Amino acid sequence: MGKVLKNIDKPLLIISIILFIFGLIMILSASNVTAYMRYSASPYIFFRKELIFLIVAFIIGFFILQFPTKSYYFFSSLALIIDVVLLFSVRIIGITKGHARSWIPFLGFSLQPSEFAKLIIIVFLASYYDYNKNKLDRYGYTLAPIAISICIAGIIFFQPDLGTTIIFSILVFLMFIIVPMKKEIKVKTLSLAFGLIVVFAIGITSTGFSILTEGQKKRLLEYGNPCSSEKFYSSGNQVCNAYIAINNGGLKGVGFGKSTQKYLYLPEAHTDFIFAIIMEEVGLFGAGAIFVLYFLIIGRVLKIGKDSVTERGTLICYGVAMLLFIHIIVNLGGVFGLLPLTGVPLPFLSYGGSFCFTLVFSMAIVQRVNVENRLAIENALKEKREKKKRK
Repeated sequence: MGKVLKNIDKPLLIISIILFIFGLIMILSASNVTAYMRYSASPYIFFRKELIFLIVAFIIGFFILQFPTKSYYFFSSLALIIDVVLLFSVRIIGITKGHARSWIPFLGFSLQPSEFAKLIIIVFLASYYDYNKNKLDRYGYTLAPIAISICIAGIIFFQPDLGTTIIFSILVFLMFIIVPMKKEIKVKTLSLAFGLIVVFAIGITSTGFSILTEGQKKRLLEYGNPCSSEKFYSSGNQVCNAYIAINNGGLKGVGFGKSTQKYLYLPEAHTDFIFAIIMEEVGLFGAGAIFVLYFLIIGRVLKIGKDSVTERGTLICYGVAMLLFIHIIVNLGGVFGLLPLTGVPLPFLSYGGSFCFTLVFSMAIVQRVNVENRLAIENALKEKREKKKRK
């Protein structure tokens, strides 16, 4: 245990803690009005829940840190099976939020299995391809995990949760791209996957997007020019109010807790649109500091992956970096009106228990890769010293 804690990456830990603490502060600020005025609850309810999520996640993350990555193939396979069972269970015992039946009630909270699927698939693919690296010249071995991933993406899509489906699919695609294998095998697998996507896209468009909910259609097809007179009170309302919040903040912001747009103008102020509240309260300078921290944390994860002594460690870290990057781009793209709104949380800052667990576990797994990197270096130096003594 002592060796493990000694060899964690301190900069990554410090930056993560800073972002989580700032996120807690902003969740309190952004949610207190909503909690009191919309839900007639304590202004601190979302803050307390997120704090509980973080404490529990850090405790579990500490135990994850103790397990070597060579055991991840077994554990990720088991986790994948459990998560698929939970995804099917959502259809029976799940609860609906925002037109999607994606949550399972648990001890007064709600868990989202599709959120966990993102991290699980990263670890599973990394572990699978590392474990079977000598068999990747066979088409069946490369295609099997992709077929599993496509099935999981289909289950998530029909909840319906389009945003999570897109992110999950992009993660699988990028993970497969970076796996070292024969070019011919990779091209064949990607060609098949691309063909399935084209058939699926044609099926959706030919039915007039009837497979999508009305809300999804509006978000996908009408996201441009949100402040027009036709959209301001309908599909463009949230984005336009986000623009107002950002404009109010200016360079320095109006100050912590002084946002006006959180007074029910932005219905998802503490989740999807928390960055608009952040920009209103701390301004462009504060938002710029957050971007710097994001850049540092992603860079640190990539460096740990690059230095990894195992292929699975490299793939895991690159996958986690991609998960963070995609979430940031998709969330901020929606807030700024550059992409359709998909209900994707902003890493470290948005309220949400399932994504909080996913993030903490991601950081714990990356830290485990770093621990193994450091221990490998220590063992190599020790062997070198012993060889010199023998001479």
